[in-house]
Amino acid sequence: MRTKRSVSARPLLFTALALTTAGSLLTPYSAAAEPRPPVHREAALDEQPARTPESAARRALGTAESASGAITDDSRGYPRRQVLTPDPENPADKSIKLGLTPYHAIAPKLNALQKLGDRVSVEVAGRSAGGHRLYLVTVTAPESARESRAQARMRELIERAPALAAKSREIRKTYKTPVFFNNNIHGNEWEGTDASLKLIEKLARAEDGRTRDLLAHSRLYFNVTANPDGRIAGTRANANGFDMNRDFVTASQPEVRAMRQIMVTKQPAVMLDLHGYVNGTLIEPTTPPHGENYEYDLFLKNTYANALGMEAAVNGLGHTPEKDGVQPAQIPFRDQEEGWDDWPPIFTPQYAVYHGTVAAHTVEIPLTVNNSAYTSLPVPELRRRAAVNVDVAGAALRATLDFVRSERTSLLADQIEVFRRGAAGAAQVPVSEKTVPGVPGIGPEDVYTTTFPRAYVIPPSGTAGARLVGHLLANDIRVTRASHPFRIGGRTYAKGSYVIDMRQPKRGLANALLADGRDISDRVSAMYDISGWSLGRLWGATVATLPGMPYGVLRPVRAAASVAYTAPHGDLRLRLDDPNEVAALNSLLREGVQARRAADGSAIVPGSARRQAARAARTYDVAFHATRRTGGTPLHRTRVAAAVTPGELFALREMNFDVTPVSTGVLNAGFDWSSVDVLFVSTGLDRDGLDGDARSALDAFLGGHGLVGRGAQGAALGSATGLLAAKPVEGNGDANGVVRVRNSTGPLMSGAPDHGFVYAPMWFTDLGPGVRVEQSYAPGNPLVSGHWRPSQDGSGGPSDAAGQASVVSGPRAVLFGTQPLFRDHPKGEFAQVGRALFAMAHTMGTG
Repeated sequence: MRTKRSVSARPLLFTALALTTAGSLLTPYSAAAEPRPPVHREAALDEQPARTPESAARRALGTAESASGAITDDSRGYPRRQVLTPDPENPADKSIKLGLTPYHAIAPKLNALQKLGDRVSVEVAGRSAGGHRLYLVTVTAPESARESRAQARMRELIERAPALAAKSREIRKTYKTPVFFNNNIHGNEWEGTDASLKLIEKLARAEDGRTRDLLAHSRLYFNVTANPDGRIAGTRANANGFDMNRDFVTASQPEVRAMRQIMVTKQPAVMLDLHGYVNGTLIEPTTPPHGENYEYDLFLKNTYANALGMEAAVNGLGHTPEKDGVQPAQIPFRDQEEGWDDWPPIFTPQYAVYHGTVAAHTVEIPLTVNNSAYTSLPVPELRRRAAVNVDVAGAALRATLDFVRSERTSLLADQIEVFRRGAAGAAQVPVSEKTVPGVPGIGPEDVYTTTFPRAYVIPPSGTAGARLVGHLLANDIRVTRASHPFRIGGRTYAKGSYVIDMRQPKRGLANALLADGRDISDRVSAMYDISGWSLGRLWGATVATLPGMPYGVLRPVRAAASVAYTAPHGDLRLRLDDPNEVAALNSLLREGVQARRAADGSAIVPGSARRQAARAARTYDVAFHATRRTGGTPLHRTRVAAAVTPGELFALREMNFDVTPVSTGVLNAGFDWSSVDVLFVSTGLDRDGLDGDARSALDAFLGGHGLVGRGAQGAALGSATGLLAAKPVEGNGDANGVVRVRNSTGPLMSGAPDHGFVYAPMWFTDLGPGVRVEQSYAPGNPLVSGHWRPSQDGSGGPSDAAGQASVVSGPRAVLFGTQPLFRDHPKGEFAQVGRALFAMAHTMGTG
């Protein structure tokens, strides 16, 4: 067992860096510098000296263009004042009861703060799912436009040419350390917003030397409320029902995309994500497992040092268990054995690390004011607790500013070193008491490293490949494309293949998104959240590793090439392997196009609808190929009644299904079943909880219509209504990850990926007559990456699932034991549900 760690003094942060010139610093190779290679020639491996001269790297100083291709707004100086239009007053805002700032009061408050001097600037960083503005406040000493452009050039040099940046006197003397404070990403964890507003006001007014020095050498960025929808409604999730602190791998939500853009363009060295509620205040760094793609030695050194400062500041406020119910602060790395990990980059601070943040923390303030406490406690007690929480959050913010001010040189040196290691292809440095002096209790349980491949390649693979490439670019990953076929490692790759050189500054993020990941079941007893998420396996694109880099055939890209295509003659075939293809088909069905479902599950569109198909191809970036297939089942607009999670509802609507949410309560209130064609159930519909009339109406509907079920509730409904003779077996409820599967060749699974995703996995046994196995878990250990142990009684492990049916079907139902629509992660599996809905809605003749 892991032993509790002992407290140690704050370590000396600055260590000398071995600074070497990076390899390929900007783009792989210049087209003019390389002769066109012969087709299919064997590409040389680039263990040779880098061909990009340092003069090219120095040109990074001359542009304010980010690596993602977007022009930053640093061509303007600071302050950047704008008058924000106030929102209508909303007396129902849940913040009001707590004595905190309601969302409608934020814009007027920011207008007032901008008038206090020349340090505060406000910009609208985007809008929430519910349409509310996201405010980014910058606090810094004034800058002319010329000075802002210089800051942008230095920031670009730090990422794009880190070996040069490490030697730059200009950076050491004049670069402003970027610091990012993220607040209220969980809407019913309110107080970070109020603490930040108080701090902004203090910084705007202060005239002491420490504040002047801080703002002369730092830019402080405040995302005032990352989740205005949830702040107003008092919910953890946004208006789409998403927990956005689980969304950074996929960035499905607009608020997360706005935060991602802040991290890409501002490149913070330090960040705090303010949450609640853990008593005493929880301050990361975390327990194992640690993300294996980090430069964890640099991260742990800085994060632990800042945590000690925050701990001292919070405890120094004088709150005590006896006086006000506040326990002393805790640091999981030091004080806990396991259970609070930084393994997946789905969380805001863990994602920030991959953009050069060397001290990133979740801070959980202490006193609960949400959920049942919000409704059960008297208002004075809620306001007392909220005031304490604002006090604690403010202490964490101020301590972090002290840390930034005192350790600026070391923080920038370590950020540069993160990028240098990536660009140079340097090995990671395992943590130990020698490599991270002063941090207590480092042991072998903390050592997580990986071996980065030389490169990844994504062959031209249709919509899924284009989506993945676009996602990499949006995450500031550098991608190139082959202008000619090339041969390397004994294999030939087609023209148009995308190559991701892993000698790049943000290699950690590239690897986190593309690698298979790791089975960590033997390393810890349980995980805080998901532990396997490989987009290379789950998005339906082909991803492989390369042993070297081809020369002379690669060109940088800023966008994935469109794959939209419509055959000029004959009827058209749409494969339905991808959610975009399902969305395109549903858009055509809404227009009244007479499509048919082929025996292999694809859709046949008549040539007479070529114009509509061409428009859909462009809109959804899909391909309609010519076909001579005849026959098939007529397809019609499919209307879905769905008792599902918010993520599943989001996915169904993303595929353009007409969806009506239902639940036990909705059905008991009376539901018009004639308005839908098929039922999809995963949660929230308990047949035993229905009254007699509602149960009879449900059974009557399922007597003539189909069911698609997922998980325990979907399987229970299929069993209770006699639709499918199969026994569901639940695996360990804590298990999750990427699994190998075997698909049938029938219409539901033809073309489906050979990997799936599970979260509390299930399988089916005792299959009755007429039940077809559509998909099964692979033999042996099906888990590729993630965490899946047997339950305490020894059952429910991956060996029990091996070879068992994971998806089954019959004439009137399809049941899933996997999680094909989980939080936008397994994008390549969405179409499995789409095909199942089409099959159950149309084979019954109810369209």
